[in-house]
Amino acid sequence: MYYEDGIRGVGRKFPAFDLNGVNSQNEMVNVSLEDEPSNWSVIYFYPKDFTFICPTEIAGMDLLVNDADVIGISGDNEFCKLAWKTTNGMIREINHSLAADCGLDLSLQVGVVNHDEGVCFRATFIVDPSRTIQHVSVNALDTGRNAQEILRTLQALKAGGLTGCEWNPGDDFVA
Repeated sequence: MYYEDGIRGVGRKFPAFDLNGVNSQNEMVNVSLEDEPSNWSVIYFYPKDFTFICPTEIAGMDLLVNDADVIGISGDNEFCKLAWKTTNGMIREINHSLAADCGLDLSLQVGVVNHDEGVCFRATFIVDPSRTIQHVSVNALDTGRNAQEILRTLQALKAGGLTGCEWNPGDDFVA
């Protein structure tokens, strides 16, 4: 079922999924978000494998692996992902999985498909352990994301207090 009013937003449930993919050891595996995950998750979508901006983002997202389960998703299949990972030094040794959303079913469910190009936008979801979306950001196809800001946002969400603009771990909460 498609999400009729666009991007699945903050406060809504991120759909559980089970996709084929490639893990950090470059093995083909099932990559999933369970009905009740035990950790925070950062799920990010990118347009295509074997492109120029995408590996910079994928490598950058490794910054988040100590704070959340991180999964990168595009519409390319798991064989393409494995070939790309083993040939691209920038992403060869990343510490998170890349998943194949062949047919863009999950991407359509969460509303992040660029229909003109037939690929995912550069979308990022921060999902809490109850699968509730706590943050969504979406960039145009030609604009990369800032993994440092995604990490800061994740840490602010996990802090459990009122976090002001540019809050960082160790800063006081807004009173």
